[in-house]
Amino acid sequence: MSRSGLRSPARALLGALVALTALFAFPVAASAHDELLGSDPAPGSSIEQAPAAVTLTFSGLISQEPGATVIEVSDAAGEAVVDGSPTITDNVVSQPLTPAAPGPVTVLWKVVSSDGHPISGELSFTVAEGAAPAPTVDASAEPAPNASASPAPSATTTESASATPSPTATGEPASSTAAIVPWIIVGVVAVAAGGAIVYLLLARAQGRTPGTGGSADR
Repeated sequence: MSRSGLRSPARALLGALVALTALFAFPVAASAHDELLGSDPAPGSSIEQAPAAVTLTFSGLISQEPGATVIEVSDAAGEAVVDGSPTITDNVVSQPLTPAAPGPVTVLWKVVSSDGHPISGELSFTVAEGAAPAPTVDASAEPAPNASASPAPSATTTESASATPSPTATGEPASSTAAIVPWIIVGVVAVAAGGAIVYLLLARAQGRTPGTGGSADR
């Protein structure tokens, strides 16, 4: 057999080995990309209160380049509840949220893994119905004691108003002087009358004296 005939099977075998190596190496390279290990809240979970943030944990470091990480979160009404930009610490990404309405919450994420390859995914969780309105009951109960305390000052004002008529006692001297005035007038009249009577008596006495003297001369 010639050497060329021996080389052709060897080349075919070598080509098959290369093909098999490439075939098995491709999944290994693909599995080397980072992946999502878990989240808080957990996918498919139901929570009693809307979370303040969504946290994603990956298998490797996450790129912190501007715009490399995008987190979109929407509530049951389709309203975005993202509050600001996400923060990255090693392999953990945290996205602050505004209060979400009760119902399913959808999270769409896209990050760049440590090997520079972008990866993305989606998860969802549920906020229980009627969990959010609970704190409003405590707020409405607080004004009650404030309203009951307000009538207290009104009672004191009425007492002070009722106490003010006491100065009317100062009017008593006016009534006493008014009662004395008639007696003064009566006294003056009596003195005047007495003086008049005395004057008449003296006048008569003086009139009699000359008459008696004239009758004696006769």
